[in-house]
Amino acid sequence: MGQARVNEHGKILILATESCAYPGADSVGQAHASYPPNTYILKVKAPVLFPEQFYLDCFKKGIGGIIIMSCGEECPYEGAYKAMAQRLDNIYALMKEQGLDIRRLRLTAICTVCNRAFLNEVNQMNQVIEELDRPTQA
Repeated sequence: MGQARVNEHGKILILATESCAYPGADSVGQAHASYPPNTYILKVKAPVLFPEQFYLDCFKKGIGGIIIMSCGEECPYEGAYKAMAQRLDNIYALMKEQGLDIRRLRLTAICTVCNRAFLNEVNQMNQVIEELDRPTQA
């Protein structure tokens, strides 16, 4: 059997808030549901704490897609979700300047028991990076 081709830009980084999205990811594991093995979850207090350059650096270092999973409007840090949504606009502009497809970065709200939503987001991002990284035919 041949070895599967490893896509160097196929990694998905999930920034999961410790109060909502990370327990949601944990519930996916407890339910014995599976998601693509190229997914890496980082537990964070609030994604808004990461500067804009962090996201660009991730893409430069080989991350194919980033999903920011937060609590949404129920965030325990007042104004953090709105601030993150506004920051995202700036990051999208920087991504466009660098020729990066903005579909590689997504903000979504995931609750502590949102198994289907979690899996849906991961699978959608996986499809996006597969599409974007597919070699074009000459």
